[in-house]
Amino acid sequence: MKKILAISGSLREKSFNTGLTKALHALVSEGVTVEHAVISSLPFFNQDIESAFPEEATVLKNQIEAADAIVFATPEYNRSIPGVLKNAIDWASRPWGKNSFAKKPVLIMGASVGPIATAVAQQELKKIMLYLDAKVVGQPELYIGTAGDKFNEAGELTDENTKEHIKKGLEVLVSLV
Repeated sequence: MKKILAISGSLREKSFNTGLTKALHALVSEGVTVEHAVISSLPFFNQDIESAFPEEATVLKNQIEAADAIVFATPEYNRSIPGVLKNAIDWASRPWGKNSFAKKPVLIMGASVGPIATAVAQQELKKIMLYLDAKVVGQPELYIGTAGDKFNEAGELTDENTKEHIKKGLEVLVSLV
């Protein structure tokens, strides 16, 4: 059984990006499970408290290390990734020499109401993941624009073309495991 850890970079209750991560359960192939990381309770990264590594950060690191692959769904804030997501990445890559992302296959996607979706944020996240030595999926790129048309009122992904595109990304991701 292969395990994917899904990380949403959004804290919003009806987030399209969290909706994407929830949709993964129905989109993964047989023999693949999806677990969700919670990053909202992490303290702000501070090297002064790194020696007493926070329990929430340990839980995240353990989830990443136990997963065969990672899927990020990120919103775009001011042409970059949200601070809460960067904070989670900073904790998971510490302490120095114990980077949990090294050699992990990573798929990045994002949804936004705008037409270019989260293209700039995804480029930032890819840059970070490459620095951390993750195996980042290059194709397909998963920019889910005009997201308001692709989700229902309950926040569930309903657009069949988007689902098929995500399935292709997941197939590539799993092939890297």
